[in-house]
Amino acid sequence: MEKSFSSKIGVLLAAAGSAVGLGSIWKFPYVVGENGGGAFIILYVLCSLLFGLPLVMNEFMIGKLSGKSTYGAYREICGTNRWQWLAWTNLLCVMAIMSFYFVVTGWCIYYMVEAASNTFAGMDAEALTEHFRTFEGHAPVMIIYAIIAIIMTASVLWFDVNKGIERLSKILMPLLFLMLIIMAVHMVFLDGGSTGLHYLFKPDFSKIDSNAVLQAMGLSFFTLSVGVGALITYGGYMPKEQNVTSTSAQMIILVLIVSLLAGMIIFPAVFAYGFSPSEGPQLTFVTLPAVFQHMFSPTVTSVAFFALMCVAALTSTISLMEVMVAFFCEATADTRWPLNRHQSVILVAVIQVITNTLCILSMTGHAEWLTVMGQNMFDSANNFANNILIPVGALGAALFTGWFVPKARYQGSRVASLVYLVILRWIVPLAIVIIFLESLNII
Repeated sequence: MEKSFSSKIGVLLAAAGSAVGLGSIWKFPYVVGENGGGAFIILYVLCSLLFGLPLVMNEFMIGKLSGKSTYGAYREICGTNRWQWLAWTNLLCVMAIMSFYFVVTGWCIYYMVEAASNTFAGMDAEALTEHFRTFEGHAPVMIIYAIIAIIMTASVLWFDVNKGIERLSKILMPLLFLMLIIMAVHMVFLDGGSTGLHYLFKPDFSKIDSNAVLQAMGLSFFTLSVGVGALITYGGYMPKEQNVTSTSAQMIILVLIVSLLAGMIIFPAVFAYGFSPSEGPQLTFVTLPAVFQHMFSPTVTSVAFFALMCVAALTSTISLMEVMVAFFCEATADTRWPLNRHQSVILVAVIQVITNTLCILSMTGHAEWLTVMGQNMFDSANNFANNILIPVGALGAALFTGWFVPKARYQGSRVASLVYLVILRWIVPLAIVIIFLESLNII
């Protein structure tokens, strides 16, 4: 089967889709809301350019130089298995993320169906909170919707790279941008919506402290999909003539635009109807449906928003699942039981059905033994991936390229190469270590 993208735009849209997921549309707005708006956005943009860009370039470069996914990339470049622990770290990270990510994707699908059924009509924030809690406690329904999300993702990966991932990315990403723009324009012209734009874009640096800086760095890593192996895998599918630097910069610009458009949808709506911008994770599933009930066409607006969430979630689940599919294909290639793409997709889908079912049972109290340090499987997997595995994966990849693989370094002018190397060797690792220590409450 074909193992490469057929066009440069295909790589860009697939990579942007990997990064543009629930991080940009779900997590970005509420983290911005919790940290004071505009000033935090400036920090987030600076972190994305200073730390995110070198990391994105680095992971693309590792994949492109090797022509492999995470399993074969490190061995192919350095000629030994010494660095393959990073590939296993990426695999473990993706498995941890996907054990709960399909749960949240299932929520998006469920809420889209509920919105289309006009279930939210007449509900205020209190009623919507109770509705969400009831849904969260109903394990069979959540399992069904998580499995639907898994099947949708697996059906895309069943095909080869350019007929599956690339073709769908060329449809979903333009659709995502179109939906974002239409909804943002609609929200901006609400009565009182300008207050939300003022909050979003006017900096208030009194809200900024050391914790906000660390959150901005962590959010930039999360929304750019670094440290999980997805960009290495897509880099392995990249056409040889494609420029890594320009593709990385274009991808980051797309992610920043999507994040800002998401903010332009959410904050004008929240301020127009008197809700708090710092509602936290429930902003998407409680506050916004309540806001939509006050609008001219609540059903259409709710369906459009949760359809947008579904598209964003699926662009990420496709890239995350592809990391596992490619890993198993490469890891078994020289064994007695090599897996082809179809067999690997089935294996990964079965694994996801099992892990997401266990996650849901743990969340709903049906499997109380599935806890780690007092946390259910959803929270522990989320914390383990975001606080440990993503920083370790990003740090390892930076050290691998910056210190041990001269031929993988940035190919540009002498000054640009030197700046890139200094950032990759010293600045990025220091930032990652600080985030890592902060996530463990050591600093």
